[in-house]
Formats: sequence, C-alpha cells, structure tokens
Amino acid sequence: MLALCVGVVFGVVDSIASVSASQVIITPLSEAWIDAHPGSLMALEGMVEQRFGDGAWLALRDVVLPQPAFAACLVLALAFWVIGYKKPSAAGRFAA
Repeated sequence: MLALCVGVVFGVVDSIASVSASQVIITPLSEAWIDAHPGSLMALEGMVEQRFGDGAWLALRDVVLPQPAFAACLVLALAFWVIGYKKPSAAGRFAA
C-alpha cells in the first residue's frame, strides 16, 4: 500500500511540474532517492557490489535508476500485490 501511495504522489508531483513548465517533466528514481535519503543509495551500492560484483551495480545503475520514480513505485506495488494475493476458495464463501 505504501509503494502504491508513494507512486501516486510521485505521479501527481510530476504532473503538476509538467503543467507548470508546459513540458513533460519526469523525475528519475535516482534523483528522487537522492533527494529522500542519499546515504541509503550509497549503502545499496556497497551492498550490491559486495554481494554481486561491480557489474551488477552498473546494470542496476544504468537500467533501474534512470526509470521514472512513479513507474518504479507502481511496479513495486504491483509486485507486492502479486506476492500477497490469496486466491479465493473455489467452494465459495460458505465452505468449511
């Protein structure tokens, strides 16, 4: 739920900035992350390089971090929903 709310907030902020500037403005995930907490991004870099190597960090930095912040948060929210989804019982609501 939190990832969904943050994604919607990023989308609204980008929309307002785009309307006020009369051009499309999309905040990349890296910029939003640095604005929120730069130390955690540096910690993530160290952890990824230590566990997976320099190539993994370069791939993450070049592929994931330039994506729009709202899209990244919405994809994360979708992933959490898929992981936590519980299929309804085939017998119905009144089954034992």
